[in-house]
Amino acid sequence: MRASDRTAERTRDSRQPETVTRRIETASQRPRGYDSQQMAVRTFLSDRGDAGQRLDLVLRRHLADLESATRTRVQTWIDGGTVSINGQAVRRVATRVAAGDVLTVQIPDVALPASRPIEPDPTPLDILFEDSFLMAVNKPAGMVVHPTHAQPAGTLLNLLMWCQRGWPADMRPSLVGRLDKLTSGIVLVAKTAAVHAALQRRLAAADAEKDYLAVVYGRVRPQSGVIDLRLRRDPGDRRRVAASPSKGVNCLTRFERLAEVAAPRVGVSLLRCRLVTGRTHQIRAHLAARGWPIVGDPTYGEPRWTRVADEDLAGALRAFPRQALHAWRLAFRHPMTAERVEIESPIPEDVRRLLNILNLTSA
Repeated sequence: MRASDRTAERTRDSRQPETVTRRIETASQRPRGYDSQQMAVRTFLSDRGDAGQRLDLVLRRHLADLESATRTRVQTWIDGGTVSINGQAVRRVATRVAAGDVLTVQIPDVALPASRPIEPDPTPLDILFEDSFLMAVNKPAGMVVHPTHAQPAGTLLNLLMWCQRGWPADMRPSLVGRLDKLTSGIVLVAKTAAVHAALQRRLAAADAEKDYLAVVYGRVRPQSGVIDLRLRRDPGDRRRVAASPSKGVNCLTRFERLAEVAAPRVGVSLLRCRLVTGRTHQIRAHLAARGWPIVGDPTYGEPRWTRVADEDLAGALRAFPRQALHAWRLAFRHPMTAERVEIESPIPEDVRRLLNILNLTSA
């Protein structure tokens, strides 16, 4: 099954969508000790970096965005029966997690950020692939994937909620992985919780391929290789991650140089990066740590265009408004049919224009 360069703009019927917020509200669904509270529910797939680690430590890493997820509180959640592995409740904090485990945690004392329904947005989506179980959409740079208090509307999930109006009543969109606001490209969407969990397992398999294109500063040597650096939250800035040979969780990125231009004193290269693990900001942090920051990256980049002698090249690099990173290609076994699926997102116009100005041959 191939879905390269297939796009569609879908308009659905007017049936009102349900909120995608998951809450536990009946006494029969609440674990012991939390009878008077609603609970947020988080589900995620453990990866290679979690293999053999204690359950409480794995949960703390995956819940790093919640200030309340302290080690003591996470251990309390486990003791209270609010955590399950592959559908089975686990009450031992020292239980070891295996790669590919589906972990679900019910968070009794944290209010969900989306307590109100997510409003559907009729803006057309660029759909690269869709069937009865999942879809792949082409996210433009500048679009946030999920509503927040600061931006409750205009996100990718708002657009997906409009699409959901034409789905069966038991289906609702669930993002399988996310892209940064300033990164363009493929985002996978599952239509049911079962498909979401199965799709995560497929994407973690050895035969899955997750390729990105990145325009970076530097003369990349060798032509191909592996970046095997650990990542952890930057202790000085929680919005960043820091690369380290010894501290943090295992992360692996493969790279291949597709083209380069000899911008004097700097060099600029086009890379294909393949994620073996998938951590927050992994490609951006890995490339910066190797001395190849992504052009336009506001967090991990640096203004090397100031050292480019050619005024046209320097101007193009200076003016590029975002990190030049594009989620380009996905290949995996379909979670329901096991058929091979290949999805490709066209290189966006802003990146293509930059490649042309730099005289870099695109993929």
